[in-house]
Amino acid sequence: MSRRNLRSIELFTGAGGLALGLEAAGWEHVALLERDADACATIRLNNHGRCSLVHDWRLLEGDVRAVRFSELTSNIELVAGGPPCQPFSLGGKHRGSGDHRDMFPEAVRAVRELTPRVFVFENVKGLLRQSFSRYLGYVILQLTYPTLVCGETEMWQEHLARLERHHTSAKETELEYRVVFRLLNAADYGVPQYRHRVFIVGFRKDVGREWSFPKETHNLDKLLWEQWVTGEYWDDHKVARKDRPQLPEKLRARIARLKTDYTLVPPSGLRYQTVRDALRGIPDPRDPQKNVVFKNHEFRPGARAYPGHTGSNLDEPSKTLKAGDHGVPGGENMLRLSTGELRYFTVRESARLQTFPDDYEFSGSWTECMRQIGNAVPVRLAGMVGQSILSQAH
Repeated sequence: MSRRNLRSIELFTGAGGLALGLEAAGWEHVALLERDADACATIRLNNHGRCSLVHDWRLLEGDVRAVRFSELTSNIELVAGGPPCQPFSLGGKHRGSGDHRDMFPEAVRAVRELTPRVFVFENVKGLLRQSFSRYLGYVILQLTYPTLVCGETEMWQEHLARLERHHTSAKETELEYRVVFRLLNAADYGVPQYRHRVFIVGFRKDVGREWSFPKETHNLDKLLWEQWVTGEYWDDHKVARKDRPQLPEKLRARIARLKTDYTLVPPSGLRYQTVRDALRGIPDPRDPQKNVVFKNHEFRPGARAYPGHTGSNLDEPSKTLKAGDHGVPGGENMLRLSTGELRYFTVRESARLQTFPDDYEFSGSWTECMRQIGNAVPVRLAGMVGQSILSQAH
């Protein structure tokens, strides 16, 4: 079986971050489901655009609850998706299972009807909140035994107890998965952004594969070493000594330890990618004569700091890009230049921070595009997880 024949389906596709990463890793999407009209417009724009990964995508716009997966397609190897995160988001109202937007039941149903060899679902860090721990355990058990469905009159707490009894018994079901989950920081995998996402991965029991999450490839110590010990970071970006920022006070002790611990041998791995790395080669959006080559790169004025929201430093991974139900929260998604000046990231710059390719375009206003990007999975992170899963899915 060739890697390009490993067929996948994705739910809750959004702007396509997870889908792009999985497609680049070698999965072949046969259908993508999304109900948000603006996100669908973005995917359709790229169906006929320059990004070749998207050209064969079959988009189905509508409510996933109306889909009968067994009638939609067959021979699916992977089910993927990011169930809407608002019920669990740290920035939301934290309703969890009591929120009508909780789509984990539909993710479980897709696994039950399609019986893939493997599935991968992602969600926000807030899913690990103590107040959601019981419901997360419930989600994991449902994905482990997807055919043990909740009865029409059964409360989810009662269903959880039944699943727990089954899990601790010696009984087997016709369809079982071996499920693991982990909180991943995208910066640890080369994404120029501190962004934490929970990934849930399950292999069908009869597949009999051993798997673990991919090892981190990048780290902060290597970045600090190249910035404040060898200086090669600044040389790489051709930043003159007089233009370099001052050594950050909050990191003085850590940098001093690095100089002591790694005098002869530098830290292993690759350095964290920074905002400066991400924006390499892209012109200042305030210069309209130079930014015409880049789509979605229009300057937006009005950036100012709010308490607790002071922008991302140029020479660190960015803070987590955010987007609420109605666009960008006040004071978020800003760049703090070495002069102390603040400005909003453009849509293209934000896409760079989420590792979307430059030939992938976004449809809608600045606010709408930023919402799509802020809700997306970093493409690089999705690709690394997807490639690791693919290696064991044959």
